[in-house]
Amino acid sequence: MKFTRLISILLIAVMLVATLCACNSSDPSTSADESKSTELAGTYDVKVWVAENAVNLTKTQIDNFNSTNTLGIKFNATIQPVSESDSATQMITDVEAGGDIFCFAQDQFARLVQAGALAKLGTAAAATVTEANDAGVVAAATSGEDLYAYPLTADNGYFMYYDKSIIPESDVDSLEKLIEDCEKAQKYFAFEMNSSAWYLASFFFATGCVSEWTTETDEDGKMQFTSVNDTFDSANGLISVKGMKKLVDSKFHLSGEDASKAAAFANNAAVVVTGTWAFSDIKEILGDNMGVTDLPSFTVDGKEYHLGSFNGCKLMGVKPQTDAVKQAALHQLAQYLTGEQCQLERFNELAWGPSNSNAQKNEAVQANPGLAALIKQNEFSVPQGQIHGSWWDIAKVIADDVKAATDEAGLQKALDNYKAKIEELFTLDTSALLFVGAWNGWNNADTADTYYLVKGDDGVYTLTIEVPESDYMGGRIVSPGNWDTDKGYAQVTTGKELAKDLGEENGDNNIVFESAGNYTLTWNGTEITIVKN
Repeated sequence: MKFTRLISILLIAVMLVATLCACNSSDPSTSADESKSTELAGTYDVKVWVAENAVNLTKTQIDNFNSTNTLGIKFNATIQPVSESDSATQMITDVEAGGDIFCFAQDQFARLVQAGALAKLGTAAAATVTEANDAGVVAAATSGEDLYAYPLTADNGYFMYYDKSIIPESDVDSLEKLIEDCEKAQKYFAFEMNSSAWYLASFFFATGCVSEWTTETDEDGKMQFTSVNDTFDSANGLISVKGMKKLVDSKFHLSGEDASKAAAFANNAAVVVTGTWAFSDIKEILGDNMGVTDLPSFTVDGKEYHLGSFNGCKLMGVKPQTDAVKQAALHQLAQYLTGEQCQLERFNELAWGPSNSNAQKNEAVQANPGLAALIKQNEFSVPQGQIHGSWWDIAKVIADDVKAATDEAGLQKALDNYKAKIEELFTLDTSALLFVGAWNGWNNADTADTYYLVKGDDGVYTLTIEVPESDYMGGRIVSPGNWDTDKGYAQVTTGKELAKDLGEENGDNNIVFESAGNYTLTWNGTEITIVKN
């Protein structure tokens, strides 16, 4: 009898351990609706990073989670103000010291995955999140077949603002009519082209072109680009640049970085393509004359093509934990904080655009002119997935080549040049060159960014780069084969360091920039030329 009872006790213990392991190892982020067990019950001390204006609301939301979840989970949360643009840098610098839950901008996703700073969602949680949210945001949080973050917002995209005293509402759907209205009124059509591939791509997305990049993660967790499916240089791509040429040839087309700022309206613009971040400033400038809508269509050979766009977002990540039970509990909290209710609360208090599909249909969200225009444009948008860093400089040159073209052959050449530069990214050997920007010194892993120099038909390597304001604005041009990765950052070895040709005044073979800004570097085989644009 005692023996049988002992066996029963042991079996129960084994079953409990197995259940806990199944919950926390095979699927550590099972949703609260799928399990009423109390295996995660307990009080956890955690650190949460959110934007400064979201600190108080987040505290309230975590308190609500503590009082309403059925799993017995309680969080003693220290909530710290860390912006979405800074959080990834801080996490990569010291993952262990980083937030247990943290919010970040979509464009930081790849390097957070590479740094091992994101805990993968379990199968059940991934399915729940995927079903509940905008597909583009889900794609932005995905690497390979796995989801590594929770959708937080879906408001990082662009659409069109216009001055209703200049632009008739009947013309807002036609690029050609908008150009005509601007030229007639001698007002600018502000739409970044030659300064931003992010905006320029809208013409290619209009015709169904894609630039889809494939990545792989090695055994050390490092992600690299292995191939690209790019159809910009195609029959549809030719249609795209025909539409683009209508805009860039206009004397009243305003490009450059200022073209996407609200101030463009104060500087004689009648149309500005930008995003929700400019809404308040534009409203202040235009008042009742502010019009907001999705992007227009252009016509080529009698067929209309609605301009596309990139859509971006903010994400919430869970830091990997050594305690599997705590990690599972954190996933429960992250799923709650990014759910429909919390997203609507952030919209109501902070005007953040929801990624949750039901929240996007909310009457108040739909009534917000900026978000309504963005959601309307999202029908024609493309998720901003993982994109090779060099693509941005390669693609934006298309606009200059299109403007310079005098016939269809010239337009095709612009596409051919683009394709050749894209293909070269995957055929580079040890004779290829990289620029490594160590913006705060070589000992800071978070600021060692790398960029490919693009080799032209004349054999000259070129790179246009935006140098950030930092403590040390310098770097080196190197062969990609010369890396010392043992230190965990882009420290360069000696050998094929070409920056030494700049002379001793720059010190330690580094290129040192005089100030932050946009620069063009060229290497012709014997010397480096640096020009501030």
